[in-house]
Amino acid sequence: MYIAGIAAVLVTMALTLARAFMGPTVYDRILAVNSFGTKTVLIIALYGYFTGRPDFLDIALVYALINFIGTIAVLKFFEYGDLGRDRPSQPDDI
Repeated sequence: MYIAGIAAVLVTMALTLARAFMGPTVYDRILAVNSFGTKTVLIIALYGYFTGRPDFLDIALVYALINFIGTIAVLKFFEYGDLGRDRPSQPDDI
């Protein structure tokens, strides 16, 4: 039963990679890469469970945080073209 679960996650990871390569827009590709990272967190947690090493859950959580921050950084880069700038200020309509 556990093997079927792992196989299902691996199949969805393959489908997610296909979406990342075929995505019509940049945002579809970024979403696919984020989803792939989430499934990687799941694989790391499952591996830790099956080997009896609960410290792998900590590694999975750190990877999830890095995945989230990286996704936000890439989205900001594609939106504004730079990571260091703030959002452009809007003129006051008073």
